[in-house]
Amino acid sequence: MTTVSSSLIEREEPIHWYAMSVPYNRVLKVKKLLDEKQIECFVPMRYEVRTVRGRKVRLYVPAVSNLIFVHTTDSCLKLFKQTTSFLQYLVYKVDGVSQKIIVPDDQMEQFIRVCHTNDEHLIYLKPEEINLAKGTRVRILGGAFNGVEGIFVKVKGKRNRRVVVLIDHVSAIAISEVSPDLIEIIHF
Repeated sequence: MTTVSSSLIEREEPIHWYAMSVPYNRVLKVKKLLDEKQIECFVPMRYEVRTVRGRKVRLYVPAVSNLIFVHTTDSCLKLFKQTTSFLQYLVYKVDGVSQKIIVPDDQMEQFIRVCHTNDEHLIYLKPEEINLAKGTRVRILGGAFNGVEGIFVKVKGKRNRRVVVLIDHVSAIAISEVSPDLIEIIHF
């Protein structure tokens, strides 16, 4: 029987969702480059009415300025960044040290599901715009958002409370008003 040293066994690098910034409104350009390299990515998009040459036009545009999520390995992303200098990691500080923002798969899956509904009443927020400490963890039962988990909170400037799907340190989406009978409180 032949044994192989554990140092010789090739270890597969984990794939993560990285929250990235693309300044100068180049998000869609970077998305196209990533798509060409077959690197999975996600840009939250929404419909917006703008005036173009004196006419109102409905456009599909990035919902959050300069934000893209990339799903790949760290080494693959570093290699891609060598040719795309304006793609930057989003970071947060832990004990004074910058840490790359890595989004857990389940959080990203829920965020993408909500974004893909193209609900016109979705509100994209920065995490500091809501007080999550006062919220209750809930799950939506039924409708377009069936199974989505979030935090039931009051959103500033809105009359009713809404379910918010959060990506820590990056962004949040406030879902349009949800009927109370479709909300289940999650107990830990």
